[in-house]
Order: sequence, then C-alpha cells, then structure tokens
Amino acid sequence: MSFLDLAKRRYSSRNYLDKEVEKEKIEQILEAGRIAPSANNKQPWHFIVITNSEIRDEINSCYKREWINDAPVVLVICGDHSKSWKRSYDNKDHCDIDVSIAVDHMTLAATDLGLATCWICAFDKFKCSKILELPEHIEPIVMLPLAYPADNVDVNRHSFQRNKTENVVHWEGFRST
Repeated sequence: MSFLDLAKRRYSSRNYLDKEVEKEKIEQILEAGRIAPSANNKQPWHFIVITNSEIRDEINSCYKREWINDAPVVLVICGDHSKSWKRSYDNKDHCDIDVSIAVDHMTLAATDLGLATCWICAFDKFKCSKILELPEHIEPIVMLPLAYPADNVDVNRHSFQRNKTENVVHWEGFRST
C-alpha cells in the first residue's frame, strides 16, 4: 500500500470493537513513535501505555466523552519541556511539535495494523498529570485511544471533506485565492 493510501485510510474513530489489542501491535506503534524525528534530535517524549481497566477508567475521566471507555488501550503521550529544543532567537519550545510528529507516526502505524485511533487534546491535563504522578516538567499532551474499529471510513472522503489544493498550496510565496 502506498503512503498516500495509508494516510487516506487513517481517521478519527470513536466507535470500537470489544476486542483486546495484541501487545505486539502496541509495541510496533510505540516503535513508530520512538523513531520519529524531532527538533535537534532531542526526542522529548514519553509514551504511557494504559491497559489496566481501573487505571484506564481514571485516565478516561480526564475526558468527558463516553466513547473513550470502549477502547481497551489508551496511550498518553507526554512531552518533556526540560529536554525539548528551544529556538535561540525567541525561545520557542518545540515540545508540542515534536510530540505531534511522534503521535502522527503512531496513528499511521495503528492504521497500517488495522487499528483505530483518535487524537484527544481537550482533556484535563492537570488531573491526568496527577493520576500518572508526572513530574512538573512532563506534560500530558495527547490521549490516544487504541482499538479495533467498529466502523468503516470512506477513503474518498478527502475529496469533499478537505480544502481544495488550490486553496491551501501557494507557490513562490503566499497568494490568496
């Protein structure tokens, strides 16, 4: 399968089968995140795997949507702000960017393995930090449920759900259309 075909198959699923995710698949997804590029190769991420139902219930309480409870695995991807690269002239912290690249690798790896994910960023990071006993410099950035999908995606949805190429691509400088 081509990369573009894989990218078109990936979607935000909120409907999961009641089926365990194999540890080998979880490990492959974690490896995809581990090998992701990062600014100045700082690799400022930590991946927390939650499979225990009691801990998962606690973590899921940080996000107020019932559908997350159907996922047998929740990954919490954290950024280490003490380690991330900061741009010299304005001190821009690239932690969130680096974590996002790793998460994108992970979501695509999950798709390739027949699994479904959904980026969750609108959760109570303070509650999540407390539950996971994170040190102050480690921030939970993304919750990523991981499961077998109970729905199907229209791989052609991009033709009508995404901006047209001419509205987002600019050659040789920004040109409004």
